Amino acid sequence: MKSIAIIPARGGSKRIPKKNIKKFSGKPIINYSIEAALISGLFSEVIVSTDSEEIAQISRAAGAVVPFLRSKENANDIATTADALNEVTLELRKIGKDFDFACCIYPTALFMAKGDLKKGLDLLLENDFDTVLPVVEFSYPILRSFKIENEKLKMNWPEHYDSRSQDLEASYHDAGQWYWYKPEKLLENPTLFTTNTGAVQLTEDRVQDIDSETDWQIAELKYKSWKSRNQH
Repeated sequence: MKSIAIIPARGGSKRIPKKNIKKFSGKPIINYSIEAALISGLFSEVIVSTDSEEIAQISRAAGAVVPFLRSKENANDIATTADALNEVTLELRKIGKDFDFACCIYPTALFMAKGDLKKGLDLLLENDFDTVLPVVEFSYPILRSFKIENEKLKMNWPEHYDSRSQDLEASYHDAGQWYWYKPEKLLENPTLFTTNTGAVQLTEDRVQDIDSETDWQIAELKYKSWKSRNQH
């Protein structure tokens, strides 16, 4: 059974310039994903898919493989992550490389842990899922959420106005870290979420979306706290 990790890292980040290689606690943020994937021992190769020679050089120095630069077609604003992953699969097959399973790892997956990755792979195998991804529970029940229409506050689900939070079913969102998948399934249906997707639950302190400078600062605080706890 052969598995590879693929880290999609486009060079054209707009909200945070050069986000994928911006220094985070002293080293390019992509290095954290590369190093965690290598240390996990779950992958025969850790590949970075990028359209940037600068990202490619930094990734190779960190121990990843960059067999080719991503095509312009799959490096624009409308190309999906699945498009980039499928390009890697097809290009590797051209040179005689094949694999049974793959894990897409985002370049900003600071809180990724080997145990979670292993749990995700086990779920993929044991339950015959198409994909498996980590999720985190919404911190507030979304069934009691509001919307604003014409400057007036309204409930999205008015029937739950008097519902107690503890009585409502929990809701989850994508943790945005990694996605185990079967290459053939992704080629057939290019999406990382299907009707046959499994989940690994994470705690909120290990999840942080990074789309703004404020997100970045919060991530730094969370990461320092997480590392401090794990060193004792």
